[in-house]
Amino acid sequence: MKLFIDTANVEHIKEMADLGIISGVTTNPSLIAKEGRDFKEVIKEITAIVDGPISGEVISTDADKMFEEAKEITKIHKNMLVKLPLTEAGLKATKLCKEAGIKTNVTLVFSSNQALMAARAGATYVSPFVGRLSDTLHDGIEVVADIKRIFDVHNLDTKIISASIRNPKQLSESALVGADIATVPYDVLKKSITHPLTDKGLKAFLDDWNKTFGDKK
Repeated sequence: MKLFIDTANVEHIKEMADLGIISGVTTNPSLIAKEGRDFKEVIKEITAIVDGPISGEVISTDADKMFEEAKEITKIHKNMLVKLPLTEAGLKATKLCKEAGIKTNVTLVFSSNQALMAARAGATYVSPFVGRLSDTLHDGIEVVADIKRIFDVHNLDTKIISASIRNPKQLSESALVGADIATVPYDVLKKSITHPLTDKGLKAFLDDWNKTFGDKK
């Protein structure tokens, strides 16, 4: 399973890219607005850091306008994916993008049926929202697992991005049920790297070394 980072914070993206653990980036209007910067400027900076899929989301609700936005987004960089919402208009725009050779990431997916619709419309990726489902007492990981089974049974090429990851447990569970990608917030990536026993073990190793060799020149 590949890891994307879900943010528009360029410094956070660079930090995780320097570790060699991320293969792409997802953004959305909320994340861009949080940074208070120009959309295209932020995206161009991101593409200079990560050589992999970068998702930029449309803000229109009409299919034809979504398609026009999609064409503009893809002009920013060759690695751009267009994020489209799972609505009837979004599905129509997905079909138009497929016909135009534009790669898409259909987002705000909350059921396996929705994922199937997106795949049939020609989505390159679908993004089931694990965390938001879990927030409403539904099993988001089970939805990802159902989508995986459906796609495998019917030999669908659409890739699954496990999105809206709230914690490291949801990250590891996404990997276990076969998500192709998990897009993860910066803080969850940081938590997934660390473990108190790692810190304790490293301290013990260094203490033992210093006791034996620390005073020797």
